[in-house]
Amino acid sequence: MFSKAKTKQNAEDKAAKSVQADITQSSSPAPSKRSSSMKPAGVPSIISADVVMRGNINAAGEVQFDGSLEGDIRATSLIIGEKATVKGEVVCENVTVRGRVEGGIRAKQVSLAATAHIQGDILHSSLSVESGAHFEGNCRHSDDPLSEAAAKDFRKARPTVGTGAAPKPVTTGEDAGMQRSAANEAPSFLTQGRSPLR
Repeated sequence: MFSKAKTKQNAEDKAAKSVQADITQSSSPAPSKRSSSMKPAGVPSIISADVVMRGNINAAGEVQFDGSLEGDIRATSLIIGEKATVKGEVVCENVTVRGRVEGGIRAKQVSLAATAHIQGDILHSSLSVESGAHFEGNCRHSDDPLSEAAAKDFRKARPTVGTGAAPKPVTTGEDAGMQRSAANEAPSFLTQGRSPLR
């Protein structure tokens, strides 16, 4: 039915045709250009634990940050390692925090690991928090946290340094005692001047 000779001949014919097609394509006068829609797969940027930086980081791809940064960081995808410290704003599509962040986070997807320490506000579309994560600040959902309108609202609502609190009215007698006890019972994060997102 089938013979080895015919199978070998067919394989040789196919190989010869493929070599000839390669030769004619390479000898064509117009060089072939890479399609603009094809982007090469990028390698994640890794910033190691011994790096101390001042300034801003802007990356179009994925960043694994394990160092210390005083400044803002923008990336498509960001992982802040357990020993990492960021003092500034974090703006990303996806961010996973395992280390310390002192500043605001704006991202579509935010994941706080058990080792995370956050002192600042979070504006997000999706938020996940593991048991053991420390978070001190306010968190607000937004359909598009990366938009310019959300950024303006996020920054505008933050209290500025140097502005004092509104003066409290002077009261005497029983009213003063009741106000003091009510003030002592309210947690500090519920005070009107504390919330930068309101």
